[in-house]
Amino acid sequence: MAVRIAILDDYQNVALKLADWSKLGKDAEIKVYNDPVQRTSEDTIRDCKSFQVVSMMRERTPFPRQVIEALPDLKLLITTGARNASIDMAACAERGITVCGTTSYGNPTTGIAFGLMLELTRRIGWENARMKAGEKWQLTLGMDIEGKTLGILGLGKLGARAAGVGKSFGMKVIAWSQNLTPERCKEVGAEYVSKEDLFRNSDFLTIHVQLSQRTRALVSANELGLMKPSAYIVNTSRGPIIDEKALIDALRNKKIAGAGLDVFDVEPLPTDHPFRKLDNVVMTPHLGYVSQQNYAGYFPDIVENIRGWMDGKPVRVISAK
Repeated sequence: MAVRIAILDDYQNVALKLADWSKLGKDAEIKVYNDPVQRTSEDTIRDCKSFQVVSMMRERTPFPRQVIEALPDLKLLITTGARNASIDMAACAERGITVCGTTSYGNPTTGIAFGLMLELTRRIGWENARMKAGEKWQLTLGMDIEGKTLGILGLGKLGARAAGVGKSFGMKVIAWSQNLTPERCKEVGAEYVSKEDLFRNSDFLTIHVQLSQRTRALVSANELGLMKPSAYIVNTSRGPIIDEKALIDALRNKKIAGAGLDVFDVEPLPTDHPFRKLDNVVMTPHLGYVSQQNYAGYFPDIVENIRGWMDGKPVRVISAK
């Protein structure tokens, strides 16, 4: 009997090209879903109901209890990355569903964060579009980021990398988060400051904390109100860390200079969303983890996970805590 495998949310249509799926043998039947849609629980239940194996891109599609309990055939659930807060692990454990993860490259978010900063200040993409449209020559009077203050909200692995890049640009680096210590700041060459001073003194504030109940709306109207009118905020972490309504208000009323956003409260971002109409916003469609190096690790690991499960020897198992 064939093992039915669903690959969800392969927006770039690359999953079958980046791994050797023949390792699963002739008994593997694979269906790939490519459309970048705002998938509801009902959509997931409909699309995955008859599959024993489901492979998902981390947090593109949530798997709450409601979904898990409605998939009677599901035996193996695979997420990219080593953790996934959108999976109800307890529900999987109760059903005897094996959950596996993958390795990841772990660095592409840094490039997106600084790419957004450079687009906000030097307007590289905007000027490229003008030139290709036949415009005569330059309009932008850009601002160098050298000598500016880079504020980092969260100084873990990704925040530390951002600090290193900021220093290489000649920026002064300051940092704060709920658990951050002066000792950690010293390790990566950043200055430890209070939350208030982080927002008051940053010319660029980049977010590198994980989304949790503690960090949801951590950046509210109050924090945005502390920022300089000339300052920029960059979010490559998760949308809900910033109060979206407060950010839209700050941008519309020029309380801050602009925002670079790779993540949003709702993804894919609705076509009528206010962010799409603001000229002081630069957006990318959650590209932070979408790199050749990451994907080259994800999909071979997914194949290996399925093969291991088929052989009764699952690998990279994520356990419920």
